[in-house]
Amino acid sequence: MELFTAVRNCGLPFLFFVVFQSPSLAAITTELAPSTPSPSRLGNVISWRANSNDINAGSLLYRFSAGPANGNLQVVKDFSSSNQFDWTTIDSEGLYVIQVDVLNQATGEIATASSPYDMLPIAGQDPVVSATENPLVFIYSAPPCTNGGKMQVNFSRADGFCPLQTTKALPCRSGSTMNFYLAGMQANSAYLVEHVVTQPTSPTSAGPLMQFTTGNVPTAITSLSAAKQQVLQSSFSAATDWILLQGPINFPPFATDLSGNIIWYYPQALSFLTRPDVDGRFFGIRNTGPDASGSLLRIFDLAGNTVQETNAAAINARLAALGKRQIGVFHHEARRLPDGNIATLGTVEQILTDVQGPGPVDVIGDMIIILDPNFQVVWTWDSFDYLDVTRKAVLGETCKNSGACMSHFLAPDGNDWTHANAVQQTPEGNLLISLRHQDWVVKLDYENGNGDGHVLWRLGNEGDFTIQSDDPNAWFSHQHDANFLGDNVTLALFDNGNTRRASDPNANSRGQVLVVDEENRTVDLLLNQDLAVYSVAVGSAQRLPNGDYHFDAGFVGLSAISFEVTRTGNIRRAIQAGYPEYRTFRMPDLYSGLD
Repeated sequence: MELFTAVRNCGLPFLFFVVFQSPSLAAITTELAPSTPSPSRLGNVISWRANSNDINAGSLLYRFSAGPANGNLQVVKDFSSSNQFDWTTIDSEGLYVIQVDVLNQATGEIATASSPYDMLPIAGQDPVVSATENPLVFIYSAPPCTNGGKMQVNFSRADGFCPLQTTKALPCRSGSTMNFYLAGMQANSAYLVEHVVTQPTSPTSAGPLMQFTTGNVPTAITSLSAAKQQVLQSSFSAATDWILLQGPINFPPFATDLSGNIIWYYPQALSFLTRPDVDGRFFGIRNTGPDASGSLLRIFDLAGNTVQETNAAAINARLAALGKRQIGVFHHEARRLPDGNIATLGTVEQILTDVQGPGPVDVIGDMIIILDPNFQVVWTWDSFDYLDVTRKAVLGETCKNSGACMSHFLAPDGNDWTHANAVQQTPEGNLLISLRHQDWVVKLDYENGNGDGHVLWRLGNEGDFTIQSDDPNAWFSHQHDANFLGDNVTLALFDNGNTRRASDPNANSRGQVLVVDEENRTVDLLLNQDLAVYSVAVGSAQRLPNGDYHFDAGFVGLSAISFEVTRTGNIRRAIQAGYPEYRTFRMPDLYSGLD
């Protein structure tokens, strides 16, 4: 029986390491050590290493957690074979606790070690602007402000040629400095910055106006063909969403302004940049290696620091404990739900005999997995449990590990049956899933986590709705990024059009906005915009604050084109990237995420 006891530091100027476990099971010994002795300053990255031994046979897995000494710990790196991780924070100065749980996979034994670590403030009596490892990202640190108020930071290019940017407003803390990441700036440019404090009973006050200069973007980023932007079409727009966040496939994501200038980047390649999260964080998926342990779901911040990370192997252990099918890899989707949980997609497989072909055939489907903020599985939906497995992929797609579909493990080749690519919690609390190879958008009974997952309806050709249009090919096909736009009626998606293209070699991809009448099972097309290009795969759809729509044609030859389309079907803007992109997003800033 494991004994878990909180470790707290009482101001001692040294580190200590403690392992708690039953004497009869004292097989694992572990120490946890930082690369830099405590204390360090906020924003400094500390590498932590667990040095462990086990007298019993069996490989060890390591899980790291962190949090303030007077608060709750949160998993920052889930169980994996790696015994180290990098950690930092700019939340507030003070004492933190770092913990490692070491699991022997053979015996099931867990040993725990933890260490206190003191983070010092950056600012003193005056604000300070300090650099990070990313030359386009800085930390603004200000002295404390009185409880009850709020502080935000305003910054803009010194020559006035770029929009004024504003960070998210944070609640004032009388006992702690206030710290913000500054991001969304051009390279080698001077910027002016000041903080503003608002109090409910006092006049607004501002800090001193300060200046700093950004650095060079690394050649590894600027040399990417995906970073070479070309503005194909541009007209005046009063839209405030002037940032284009881009997710090139298997390259580092980055952001540009609408003229193609790089204003932010993440230094590591991702398989999928799935969504911006809140508070200047982002979701990404990275698939490497021969098995589920190499499939990573990661949340990272503006400075490029990993905030939290799990892997498909760790999630599989929890799925097995729940009696669920195992997943192969994460893919296509990870996003925050309204209650703070995380929705993601994983591949699932079954060998079916004489169902989707003669004899045994590997059939590849999808699982929706809902995780709590500590990566515990709280809800799942498995396509094999709810869909008709005799309905093959519409175009008969098959999947090889060397091809364009997700890794699979039961056979060298398989039927790419569903190929899900988006999940959304609808405004009334159910789930929407886009199934590319079924040409369907399907609504599932979720009920804010209390539903049983049964299919409520299927939208698309041969589904449950009639589309009211004179266009004989009005239905979308092989679509991406289907999302309701703030209600249960208006739905936007990117219509790749693969099924139309199979019979008409001149067919193009379209941006569609549909009005869905669930009661009468009818659909009207609010927008059905031919984009004059064909994107064989990937793409995204978004409504902009000015009422226009943003569509990403993500795989046009070896490039991608982001379009802004008016409500009346005029293309206002087109920006081309030099490499395929999974999704792109128009944003007002890098802090607020998307609605």
